[in-house]
Amino acid sequence: MATVFWDAKGVILLDILPQGQCINAARYCSTLDRLKEAIRRKRPGLLRRGVVLQHDKASPHSGNLTQQWLQRYGWEILPHPAHSPDLAPSDFHLFGPLKRHLGGMAFETEDDLISELRNWFDNLDVDFFRVGINSLLSRWQKCIDLHGDYVEK
Repeated sequence: MATVFWDAKGVILLDILPQGQCINAARYCSTLDRLKEAIRRKRPGLLRRGVVLQHDKASPHSGNLTQQWLQRYGWEILPHPAHSPDLAPSDFHLFGPLKRHLGGMAFETEDDLISELRNWFDNLDVDFFRVGINSLLSRWQKCIDLHGDYVEK
């Protein structure tokens, strides 16, 4: 499983869960530690200005350990209504093109797949990421206008 943290400038962290391991709150907090370091390196000043993170309500994201981690570092959570892929930039903007890119490919090893993922993300134009993040505002507004109904049907 791959977890991708990205913003309007590109991928901040691509975290790969080793085969056979499960994601739980402790593992997710470890991923957030790596994200914090990646932000420090790739987005100087962002940690001081404040991090806004969007994730769903899956148990690793909503567990006490994760909530304590987020409170300790003062990260804000952008609400994500349940079952709303139309309001998650990774779902409505990132994963479709990634699936189309990977479609039909075969990889001999997990490392080959990871390498292809990294290459694909590295070769995306910054405008791709900017458009995805910027469209979130209009999608939220559409959802409000539709009284919480899906933005895309």
